[in-house]
Amino acid sequence: MIKRIPLKNLKSHLDQEVSVAGFVHAFRDQGKIKFIQLRDRTGFVQLVVLNQHEQAFQASQDLHLESVIAVTGILKSTSQTPQGFEIEVTQLHLLSRANPELPIPVAETKGADKTDVTKRFNWRWLDLRRPSQLHIFQVWTVLEKGFRKALLDAGFLQIYAPSLMNTASESGAEVFSVQYFDRQAFLAQSPQFYKQMAMAAGFERVFLVGPVYRAEPSFTTRHMTEFTGWDFEMSYIDSHHDVMDMEEKALVAGFAQLKKELNLDLDLPKTPFPRLTLKEVKSKLAKVNVPSDKSDDLSPLEEREISRLIKAETGSDFLFVIDYPITSRPFYHMRHETNSQLTKSFDLLYKGVEVTTGAQREHRYDILLDQAKEKNMPLKSLENYLNFFKYGCPPHGGVGLGPGRLVMKLLDLPSVKEATFLPRDVRRLTP
Repeated sequence: MIKRIPLKNLKSHLDQEVSVAGFVHAFRDQGKIKFIQLRDRTGFVQLVVLNQHEQAFQASQDLHLESVIAVTGILKSTSQTPQGFEIEVTQLHLLSRANPELPIPVAETKGADKTDVTKRFNWRWLDLRRPSQLHIFQVWTVLEKGFRKALLDAGFLQIYAPSLMNTASESGAEVFSVQYFDRQAFLAQSPQFYKQMAMAAGFERVFLVGPVYRAEPSFTTRHMTEFTGWDFEMSYIDSHHDVMDMEEKALVAGFAQLKKELNLDLDLPKTPFPRLTLKEVKSKLAKVNVPSDKSDDLSPLEEREISRLIKAETGSDFLFVIDYPITSRPFYHMRHETNSQLTKSFDLLYKGVEVTTGAQREHRYDILLDQAKEKNMPLKSLENYLNFFKYGCPPHGGVGLGPGRLVMKLLDLPSVKEATFLPRDVRRLTP
């Protein structure tokens, strides 16, 4: 390992010899003295290179922005830098020279970034060097840490589901097909079937983190063809409200972890989150003249407007919309005993965007079979899935959560792609 101190830890080494490494963020040549702004993932430090330190001075003659260097020097106090210290360099080693012309700027300046987003994504690895981009993935990491800990504390097991399936998951629409040796396979739209298999296997509580594929020809700020999903499934529930209760706990734990580790300025969500039936939501929206395209689902406009109304009424950024009609839900969602036209399902909205879909699943084989027939599902291709329920299965339910959308709204990003390490959409398969 190259000997180095993370830049955020330098302060405790004043008046000592230190070794650091990173990218050349800025460079000023003033003849007999050169100033280098060094950046690593933890912060910045100013380097001062004097001509009296011959090796370092010569090595700094041909530096370009974003070159990678390792230096040794004395950490000295100064009032001239935001950090209150700088390094007088005695040794400088060029680890990797950058080409002099950067295709996109890395240094962040005041005001909006004018670089076209398509160009930024073409040079994504340079785009990600910006500290604001790094922060996005620090938020991802810490949010998942809290979310995962809540599930582990509640007795969940982590499992890993395959992405290749012999039949299309979910409704069978909007799937990618691939050639699999001598037959056709499909990329999973969700790990839904495998989570339920774990319930039939007696695992009782499981969660997954993995890729999800959707062949949607969408060009919106919240859609991608591949994204990371957080899923969990739990057995021995009374209703879909038990699932919502668990998701609330996990999300609050994630937000609390963000406040603790990153000191983000955010309010911890108060539980329980507001819960309204789809019918109640439609009624509220009608009273404020928000148009409705269809009666069994919400449009993006309706999601934004109901979230605005609930925020004003309750102060909550979260809203569970529950009890969707069977016409807009998959065949495996359980139906209400008192109204067979409604499912025990829900969506979770956060700041006007759907971030979760969940439900209690139908675990009784005969009823599940009837519901599949009613939806005109191809029973032959569902045979393996339906077999999960032939030999006993506890009542269960779960969620599929899109953390990219959650991070997008949490950080007020313009698109879910900005919250994604390497976004994939209709047009993009690189880098």
